[in-house]
Amino acid sequence: MADPSPIAANLKTILRRIEAAARAAGRDPAGITLVAVSKTHRVAAVRAALAAGQSVFGENRVQEAAQKFPLPGAKLRLIGGLQTNKAAQAVQLADAIDSLDRPRLADAIGNAAQKQGRLPELLVQVNIGDEPQKSGIALADADNFIRAMRARFGTSLAGLMCIPPEGEDPLPYFQHLATMADTHGLPVRSMGMSGDFEAAIQAGATHVRIGSAIFGSRA
Repeated sequence: MADPSPIAANLKTILRRIEAAARAAGRDPAGITLVAVSKTHRVAAVRAALAAGQSVFGENRVQEAAQKFPLPGAKLRLIGGLQTNKAAQAVQLADAIDSLDRPRLADAIGNAAQKQGRLPELLVQVNIGDEPQKSGIALADADNFIRAMRARFGTSLAGLMCIPPEGEDPLPYFQHLATMADTHGLPVRSMGMSGDFEAAIQAGATHVRIGSAIFGSRA
């Protein structure tokens, strides 16, 4: 479990690196949101980050997220693959669901949103490397799926998310996702993690998801 004591210092370091990467890319750092990935870390670590000024957090699993959130001043983004039977709880709990990747999940989210009277921000997760072991809509199906989700959810469908293949240069994958977002007129591009977020910022990321560089090793 993360020791909360170094979290504030780690956040400052990451924010400085985000600013430097944005400046190097000719971008305004204010246009980049840091998503602190708090999965597997205790609520004390989240509170320490909140106290240090961090407000946006990412969790993989709805059940774990429900043990920590809601917290005053915190916004929760669900960034992991979402099972349809967890969609109602996700709609109730999250400010954003970043892993919309199939029609059945869209149906579950839509039904839950209608019943609850609230709809989180949604991102389509694209399997940008067409890797069979990863979640995300396949590249061949992505454009049609994104159009359908935009028609269904309107402006609540805000953007795209991806995770590039490990061991490869991530920049071309990030650039591909940014081009797709531009094509569909979507403002949000969630891409880049602790090891590659500078490349993601270079390619146009609006949200970077960073866990271990803030909270330390996963529990």
